[in-house]
Amino acid sequence: MSLVRIPPVLRTSTGGEKQVEVGGATVREVIDGLVTTYPGLAPQLLDGQGDLNRFVNVFLNDTDVRHLQALDTPVDPRDTLMLLPAMAGGDGPDPLAGAAPRHGTHGGPCSCPGRVAIR
Repeated sequence: MSLVRIPPVLRTSTGGEKQVEVGGATVREVIDGLVTTYPGLAPQLLDGQGDLNRFVNVFLNDTDVRHLQALDTPVDPRDTLMLLPAMAGGDGPDPLAGAAPRHGTHGGPCSCPGRVAIR
């Protein structure tokens, strides 16, 4: 069985478990076994066709599976899978995109000497 590390945002679906062991010969089989055991993860990890949601990153021993064989990547029982759903915020396009840098203290365009501008 492979070890699957569960990020905090998904732990409510695993009863608070930080890591679980799941059997499977490929990443796809491990993910399928994971959602069979914890059905609440399915809508968070899988799209409507049963493939991995494009906003979910899966790492096999610290390597993004997209750089390997994606979901068909072979998995060894000693391997560790880490699930990392992408985090996003906001409610639309940034109205200040392309505007002058802003400073975190006063929020307006920043030309403060010695300050680090944020976007």
